Amino acid sequence: MKCNENTIYIIGNSKSQQNNPITHVYGQFFMGFLVDGSTGTILDVECNAIISLTNDILKCIFIGQNIISDYDSLREHVEKRYLGSSQKAILVAFKDGQKKYIDYKSGKKVDLEL
Repeated sequence: MKCNENTIYIIGNSKSQQNNPITHVYGQFFMGFLVDGSTGTILDVECNAIISLTNDILKCIFIGQNIISDYDSLREHVEKRYLGSSQKAILVAFKDGQKKYIDYKSGKKVDLEL
């Protein structure tokens, strides 16, 4: 297990397209990020995908990246390597998770409402 006292679990929420199977099954798209709270390094990631291979490619793209400083690189990799209808939802969910992490690190109250 990758967890220790510095590990933080963050959920990023977004909506996928109306015709996306994820929307039909779950109503929204979300990603869970396991982050090293000291460094901001993404240790693991999963989403509520219909196809398990989706989680595999997201792990390849996100694990080892920094939740604060690597958005541009992550966006580029998602746009280049993830050619599915949830592409925009992935980026929005990441930005939501990133905002929660930044709020947490700065001592602000983290908004957990959908």
